[in-house]
This record gives sequence, structure tokens and C-alpha cells, in this order.
Amino acid sequence: MQNLNFSSLGNQRPSPGRVLLALLFALSGIDTAGKAETIVNGRRSIVLESQVAQLIVDIAGGSIANFHFQSHVLNPLEWEQKGANTPRPMGHFLCLDRWGAPSDAEQKNGMPFHGEASRVEWHVLRESVSNGAKVQAEMSATLPLAVLSVKRRIQLATNEAFFIVSEEVTNLNKLGRLFNMVQHATIGPPFLDEQTVVDANARRGFMQSSPLPNPEEPAVSWPEARKDGQPVNLRHLTNDPNPNVVSYTIDEEYGWTTACNPTQGLLIGYIWKTAEYPWFNVWRHVEKGKPFARGLEFGTTGLHQPFSILATKGRIFGRPLYEYLDANETRVKTYACFLFKIPKDYKGVTRLTYDGMRLTLHERDADGQRNLVMEVGNLF
Repeated sequence: MQNLNFSSLGNQRPSPGRVLLALLFALSGIDTAGKAETIVNGRRSIVLESQVAQLIVDIAGGSIANFHFQSHVLNPLEWEQKGANTPRPMGHFLCLDRWGAPSDAEQKNGMPFHGEASRVEWHVLRESVSNGAKVQAEMSATLPLAVLSVKRRIQLATNEAFFIVSEEVTNLNKLGRLFNMVQHATIGPPFLDEQTVVDANARRGFMQSSPLPNPEEPAVSWPEARKDGQPVNLRHLTNDPNPNVVSYTIDEEYGWTTACNPTQGLLIGYIWKTAEYPWFNVWRHVEKGKPFARGLEFGTTGLHQPFSILATKGRIFGRPLYEYLDANETRVKTYACFLFKIPKDYKGVTRLTYDGMRLTLHERDADGQRNLVMEVGNLF
């Protein structure tokens, strides 16, 4: 098992420095060839690497913990839940079989907040391997209380800073059941600060702090939310995290969100099929008066409640609050993530288009001269 403090050796055409590093490993007796796992900051990880970018996936919890340019090592997903060196949420983690709290009875039986996917050990099915156009890896996990399995395939492009994740969820129960699946992509400092701007094609929404049984009253429209009746612009976060969680629907074929920090010269974004993930949920957290975490969460539900409440409520704004998975049924969902370098005066994203081959990010209040374009091929 390779043991590095930060990064691993790549499969692609290495730089002279990387060749020297490999030679040093060889002389010291450390075998870096054919290993499915790497130790990164003391944690077992899968490392996918190209000449352009590096992606680190934590095995104890399955979180995507680090995604950065080779030439710009700032990691937007620099966030983790405090705890020992055990399975726990980090960066971008998967909420499965639920989003939010279990019922009191489920909690007594051991069901954690946001489900078990980030609280169990994952297994490497296929180590990081390059086929020329992409670097691929596969991993899986079984959720003992939910009695679900999840298989994940990750593909990192070799010529651009983007990756695709497909996840297959199978119901191992003998009976059908309700479930939810939310991608909890979380950005943190130093990428996250007062200059960071979040954009999305979200539409109608509501504050999770609004009382049941009708939290969708009053309704708001992205990027607006309400605190004590006053408007709050969720594109920004300074020293006040309230409203803490706000959920929005997506009306277009593809949902997308971006977070950019012009001062840091970096943008991270996600794109997904709205049919698979119809909700966009925004979580904001502040510590010591400074932005500490922002959840850019897209998934199958927009209500942060146990299943009994979801089943009673059914829908909000005509959108379902859960999905049903029959016995032995498998559901596949896919998303893509990308990085762009941006100028110091970048204003954010007003629109994202995907034509089946390329992503185009249209800058806010701009004439199209500084659109960000990436060739990505067929994502879905």
C-alpha cells in the first residue's frame, strides 16, 4: 500500500519530478505498482490522476474528499465531519437511504443522520486504471440497516478537469421500500470565504425552518430566501447562515450548480439529470463569524424529515419527496463534476448549457467573450 501525505503517482505521462519520486520509492522498497489503495493524510483512499487533475476518494465512508488541478492544488471540497479515523462524511458524500434525521425508533436501532453510506467501509472493486481517454475505478458498499447495496463507477477525464460518477442502488430486501438519495457536495475554506459565489438553475423553493405540515409556505424563488420576512440572497454567505437549509426545484432537463471564488481563481460545478435528481438543497454553516461550509446538495427529496412525514406529505410543488425501490430492483443515477480556472473579476454563472458534447458556462452580466467551455462528450 502506497503511503503519501497528499498525492499519488499518476498513470499518465509523468513529469521529471514524478519520475524522480517513483525512483525514490523504488530505492526505498515501497511498491507503487498495481495498488488499489493509497494512504492520504492517514486514510485509505483511491486516487485517480491525470496530467490535468487529481481526484481522491476516501474508502472509509466513500466520500469524494479532494478534487483539484495539478497546477492549482486548492481543493474546493475541503470539509469533513470531525471524528476519529473511522468512516465519516467528508467533502462530497452520499446520503443514502435518506436525507436528514431518522425517526426516534430508527435512531435507537442505530440508523445515523443522512443514512449509512458515509458511515460504512467501502470496497474497491476495480483499482484506478487508465485506458487513455479516462482513468476509471469502481467501489461498492452494503448498508446493513437499510439492506441496500450501492456500486459506484468513477471516470476521470485525462484531458480536462472533470469526472463522471454513476451509482447503482439495489434493494436487497425481500420487500419493496421507500428510499432517498442525495449528493451532499460540500465546499469549505480556504476555497469558501466571503468572496465565494454560488449559482444554480434552481427555481421555486422553501425554507426548511418553515413549520410543518406546509413548509412550502411561503414559497421563494432562487436565489432568494427569507429570514424573519426579509429577503436573503443565497448566492453569498458572510457571517449569518440563516436560513440554514433552503430547498428548490429544477425545471430544466439538466440541473446544475457552480461555486466560484474569483480571488482564488477557481470554480467548481456539477451537472445532473433533473429526472434523476429533481431537488437542489442549499445548506450554509458559519463558525466564529466566518463561512465554514456550504452544501450544494442535489437529490431525490427536498424535505429534511423522516419517512413517516415524507409519506404523509407526498409532494411539494408537485415534486415527489421520495422514491420507491421494489425488492431486488436496481436504480442507476449519474452526475458530473468539473473545475475551471477563472479571472480575478469573474462575476459568476448566469446560465449553463450542455449540447451533448460540451459544457458552456455563460458569465453573469457579460457579452459572451469570456464563456467557459469544456469538451466532455456524452455525460448521460
